[in-house]
Amino acid sequence: MPANFLAVGVFILAIWILALTVFFWKLQDHYNKLTRGVSEKSMKTVLENLLKDAYTAKKDIDFLKAYCERIEKDGKIHIQKVGLLRFNPFKDTGGDQSFILSLVDSADTGVIISGLYSRSGTRWYAKKVTAGKGVEHELSEEEKVALREAKSRS
Repeated sequence: MPANFLAVGVFILAIWILALTVFFWKLQDHYNKLTRGVSEKSMKTVLENLLKDAYTAKKDIDFLKAYCERIEKDGKIHIQKVGLLRFNPFKDTGGDQSFILSLVDSADTGVIISGLYSRSGTRWYAKKVTAGKGVEHELSEEEKVALREAKSRS
């Protein structure tokens, strides 16, 4: 009976050694794949370089996030919406030669430029717009239409 225990013990030990051999062989193969192309460097050096690269990449990503946020913030105050309306304000002239140009940012703040054509000449007017409303002068119906057109294109 003790011989049977000894045989079972040797068999279990042989299986255990075989399992450890396979495990270490796979571990060695994985290590070789990680260090492939790296000459005379230890795994510690490779890992340190990887960590340094990851830190540099994180810094670059943080910089790019801040840069994108700054561009987005700055972009909100640039002209984003444009509305153009051609019309005929006077019955004695032919065609829609007068126009209104609405140039506003994301908050509907900007300027409305009107060019009124008549037989005696063309007159130009500009009005400040803040939050979609005239600041110093009330907006005409045509100017409101041009502003609505600009808003609809956002």
